[in-house]
Amino acid sequence: MSQKTVKNLRWLVITLVGIATVINYIDRTALSVMWPGIAEELGMGKQDYANIITVFMISYAIGQSLFGKIFDALGTRIGFLLSIVVWSVSIALHAVASSVMSFSIFRFFLGLGEAGNWPGATKANAEWFPVRERALAQGIFGAGASMGSIIAPPLIAFMYAFLGWKATFLIIGGLGFLWIIPWLIIYKSSPDSHPWITPEEREYILSGQKVTDTTEQEYVPGWLELLKHRQSWSVISARFFIDPIWWLFVAWLPLYLNEKFGFDVKQIGIFAWVPYVGAAIGALFGGWLVGHLIKRNWSVNKARKSVISLGCVIMLPALILTSMANTPLLAVLLIAVILFGFQAAISNIQTMPSDFFSGKSVGSLAGMSGTSAVLSVIISIQLVPMLTAGGNYGPFFVLGAALVPLVLASVFLAGRIEPVAKPDSK
Repeated sequence: MSQKTVKNLRWLVITLVGIATVINYIDRTALSVMWPGIAEELGMGKQDYANIITVFMISYAIGQSLFGKIFDALGTRIGFLLSIVVWSVSIALHAVASSVMSFSIFRFFLGLGEAGNWPGATKANAEWFPVRERALAQGIFGAGASMGSIIAPPLIAFMYAFLGWKATFLIIGGLGFLWIIPWLIIYKSSPDSHPWITPEEREYILSGQKVTDTTEQEYVPGWLELLKHRQSWSVISARFFIDPIWWLFVAWLPLYLNEKFGFDVKQIGIFAWVPYVGAAIGALFGGWLVGHLIKRNWSVNKARKSVISLGCVIMLPALILTSMANTPLLAVLLIAVILFGFQAAISNIQTMPSDFFSGKSVGSLAGMSGTSAVLSVIISIQLVPMLTAGGNYGPFFVLGAALVPLVLASVFLAGRIEPVAKPDSK
């Protein structure tokens, strides 16, 4: 009996990862979209919201490094299963929350589970794609984050209007369990042993990945050894400075529209998805452009740095201009430009761990850099209520602009973007 094969299986795998990321962002965005209504019903304020989100980010920081090790130890298939079960149960439990404490508890476990999506996606990318396609693959699941943020505001606002916030949390909690079914069917193993992959695709993937000299043991540094390399610190610091720019909008955009322009939940649903169209295009563009440049014989080093620099050059003036925007349409369009630049840059920054190290260390470095990113996001989230006192969001955007040059400096800290050689053991 002949075994069935599936052509271009790697793109099916990364599509599933992208769909998981869409669900991830629908779940995490739901609270911010419905917050004006929840806050009014339960008598909560802006600082309560900041504290609940901070608890989420603390657990998200823990979860990044924890799941990075889980993915490296148990593999991508089981790692994703654990991650999505934890976050889906947690978002469904939001339906029974009634205080800052209960929201914070459920938000803690949501952050712990959702954190696994990113080191898992980076590891799946490293396993299933040759170097020249990795930024595009990273862009696909980066676009998943943007698609989740596009879908969430109108979807959540619609369900909130007809079902209320409690039923909305229950329904979106079920999405993750639906995703598990195709994941377990399709993701049987990595490409070197997957029974469905064609011999041609297996050879294409494995030959296009960086390989170590067969006479030399593969270099697989642990956590402490990773920290001895400046390349690791380049990734860690780049994520520390760039991630708050994204989270300022994921966490605060609905509240910004509510406070700056007086929007209710319905109006937020109409406007808040627009910036993420720019983000989705930027994610795909950043991944495609690097692949295009590499095909034109640019080095990985030159291509990655050029596209990251382009993303930063786009972000900086748009952040400054948004601080002066006085209409909601102009504001969301400028934010779309910011998030376009952000995603073009981040899709390449997130690929850097697999440029430097082997697949057995990629999840660990991706998780460590994710943890550093979350720590900076926690700081920025706590600053927002103070920065926006009186409804003035100018300092909010200036904070984002100040981070952009630090992102570029961090990327260039790495030196050349190329595989890290095993230290001489003599």
